Amino acid sequence: MSAFQWLNEQFNFFGFPVYWSDFLGNLLALATVWLALRRFLVAWPVQILGSILLLIASLNVDLGGNAARQVVIIASASWGWATWRRSKEKEGTINVRWASWRERSVLLAAMAAGTFAFGALLKTTDASFYPGAPWWMVLADAWIFVGSILAMYTQARRYVEFWFVWLAVDLVGVPLAFHSGLYFSGIVYAIFFVMVIIGIRDWASRSKGQEIASPLESTVVLEGRNN
Repeated sequence: MSAFQWLNEQFNFFGFPVYWSDFLGNLLALATVWLALRRFLVAWPVQILGSILLLIASLNVDLGGNAARQVVIIASASWGWATWRRSKEKEGTINVRWASWRERSVLLAAMAAGTFAFGALLKTTDASFYPGAPWWMVLADAWIFVGSILAMYTQARRYVEFWFVWLAVDLVGVPLAFHSGLYFSGIVYAIFFVMVIIGIRDWASRSKGQEIASPLESTVVLEGRNN
């Protein structure tokens, strides 16, 4: 038996069968969100380890989109880690900002196009759920993948919108995880929802004074306007 075979085994978690890989991976995912909220560099290596465990969990329940998502997250986290490290070396801290309206438009277009394109690939290859799975299930699986990539990108770029992308992923991720039998993942997604709201408020407050408009405000905040 492999030294890591136990990761594929299940235990009882308040009446729900939970894979050890799903359990431990999501604990690290929760730690990642808290560390990202605090803008700590260690958030990235923690995320990489958590994604490795969640990759194992996704393969256990044949979630092709979610499994591919973990592979991309691992690669993206390596890039994000390097980006944050350079930023801290240059600026002395990890500064955050709102994306410009042009950047937001590109993100929205990528959300729509990426979800349908990847969903079509999953549907054609029967890599999501089971052969002949309905489109809504496949697109939900595809969005989890695409949304996570965009969240990783916006996190690395230090956009406040990073939290909004994760919010959209969570709204799909909770019911999808429960439907797929990854009960602990569903519980964690629900916890993520609360942490994301906190993250939005924290990063938004840290971005005040920039020349880019917040989508939550009707006016543009200009640094030194009253000087």
